[in-house]
Amino acid sequence: MTRTAAFLGLGAMGGPMAAHVVRHRQAQGGRALVWNRTRSKAEAHAAEFGGEAVDLAGVAGADVIFTCLPTSAEGDGVMDALIGDLREGATWVDCTSGHPEAARRQSARLRKRGVAFLDAPVSGGPWGAEAGKLTVMVGGDAGVLERVRGDLAFAGRVVHMGEVGAGFAVKAVNNTLMAVNMWAAGEGLAALARTGVDLHAALDVINASSGRSYPTESLIGQRVLTREFPVTFTLGLLAKDTGIAADVVREAGASAPVLTQTAALVRAAATTVGAGADYSAMLRLVEQMNGQELR
Repeated sequence: MTRTAAFLGLGAMGGPMAAHVVRHRQAQGGRALVWNRTRSKAEAHAAEFGGEAVDLAGVAGADVIFTCLPTSAEGDGVMDALIGDLREGATWVDCTSGHPEAARRQSARLRKRGVAFLDAPVSGGPWGAEAGKLTVMVGGDAGVLERVRGDLAFAGRVVHMGEVGAGFAVKAVNNTLMAVNMWAAGEGLAALARTGVDLHAALDVINASSGRSYPTESLIGQRVLTREFPVTFTLGLLAKDTGIAADVVREAGASAPVLTQTAALVRAAATTVGAGADYSAMLRLVEQMNGQELR
């Protein structure tokens, strides 16, 4: 029996992810539907990759529905529009970097319609999405995951994290750990710059030593020291993710002062620098605090 997959949300990550889903579903002899809030974007995607651009109502009969949206709130809106017409036995796979509480609520809502739900946020950035090498962290029933594993055509690695909401929780903590490393490196480099140290030389040493991290290896030299700050993931979205991690800490009754303080600092950076700036621009706030540009 041929199956229909639908992909909702064709942004910087969703667009290339959807392209992999379209190619996979067509290779299996099924249909692949794409939707975006801006209809022209869905039509352009369909023209390039061969899927079918549809209105939201056209998604309802799909066997597998992927969503990749800015926040869980947009997911709620899409679900509101579709829930009355969803096909019993379908699976909803939410690749949004969403909130664990929203995942649990949405899963319960869909269950009443006979629809399974997986929270399946991804990591790997636009390059990983283009290459089909994303890491997917999945919350929900393991049996449901096995049923749709083949449809995760954008994945290089799929890891089952636990119950519904676990995928979103891991994604939020992961992004917050990146922010911790970014902020700490920025503080250290600002102090070194004030003493006259060449920051390129400092990064060379750090990246060959125990202080290295993804921000020092792949972000600060290429985005901050160059003053380019190309927008690939916005500071506002990082503030959202670190805020989710802080909620996870509170709900768990855990003690995580570094994570929660970093969430506050990222939120302050988004307010001060601008939510639409690249996430590496959080270090502009470090610069302001130190009266020292990182060049």
